Amino acid sequence: MHTELPPVKLTQYSHGAGCGCKISPKILDEILQSVGKQAIFPNLLVGNETKDDAAVYDLGNGTGLVSTTDFFMPIVDDPVKFGKIASVNAISDVYAMGGKPLMAIAILGWPIDKVDPRYAGLVLDGARQACAEAGIPLAGGHSIDCPEPVFGLAVSGLVDLPNLKTNAGASAGCALYLTKKIGVGILTTAQKKNLLQEIHADIAPDSMMQLNKAGELFGKLDYIEAMTDVTGFGLLGHLTEMCEGSDVSADIMFDQVPVIDRQILDYYFEQKSIPGGTNRNFASYGHKIAPLTDVQKAILCDPQTSGGLLVAVRAGHEAEFEAFAQAAGMTLKPFGRLIPRKEFAVYVHA
Repeated sequence: MHTELPPVKLTQYSHGAGCGCKISPKILDEILQSVGKQAIFPNLLVGNETKDDAAVYDLGNGTGLVSTTDFFMPIVDDPVKFGKIASVNAISDVYAMGGKPLMAIAILGWPIDKVDPRYAGLVLDGARQACAEAGIPLAGGHSIDCPEPVFGLAVSGLVDLPNLKTNAGASAGCALYLTKKIGVGILTTAQKKNLLQEIHADIAPDSMMQLNKAGELFGKLDYIEAMTDVTGFGLLGHLTEMCEGSDVSADIMFDQVPVIDRQILDYYFEQKSIPGGTNRNFASYGHKIAPLTDVQKAILCDPQTSGGLLVAVRAGHEAEFEAFAQAAGMTLKPFGRLIPRKEFAVYVHA
């Protein structure tokens, strides 16, 4: 399919890779604080007050409409994989609320004078693949001529309101789980710098193209008290949002956090393959985190694209949850626990 098209390196047209191009949490807070208060809508169950993954509107029949959008610049050079990753990432927001996606609308920006438009068609092919795996139609979309390639989806879904999960409402004692390994930003930065070894080329894309379908199943478990997906703000950023929304702190064990092979990551650390988003993330919320080593900061603040689900499981239900996850094809172990609110939002232990 690619042989009839001129060779192209999509990532060279993006100043930021994937979710690493998100506006930093600090600047985003400033933007949102400058926005006037909107009218009160009683049926709006989840808005942007707790920085959650999607909005949820009560339909009045025991179900909620879940609505979200997400888009970014290329994080890989292959256009089909770019479309699939961007789509999986957007659909994840519905799963993170415990919901079931229904349909998606494409958001496409393309530098028509720089990159053959046929590559945009391949991006859409990747999006259709992701939507097909999620069991939903790619029902339409909107496109513009844009200085950089941009792609994503607006996704609608439904959730039975008793199954609704947010990033708030967790309690002290909850065990913390993560469904995907972190470190994706380090590898994609290595690719952008032409440092990525061929043997490592598929690690990040394979992870990013994996749907978080488990979120819909997790929504049915009442002992899951909070859930969110880990994306551009890194594990510590999204965990901090969960802690602030739930008025708790977190104790995590660094050596138990699921990460891509440490030997691989250490190799790229030596090559100075650290995303710019890592430092932007830490500058935004580092004052809320107990002191870290440089390596802890590089991994825990690493911006993820299409990352896994961060799940808070009520104390006493860990074995039950791990058995449920195992039946769904995932081997999960806790990497930390929520504790009563203390000076810092998150404490990291070696």
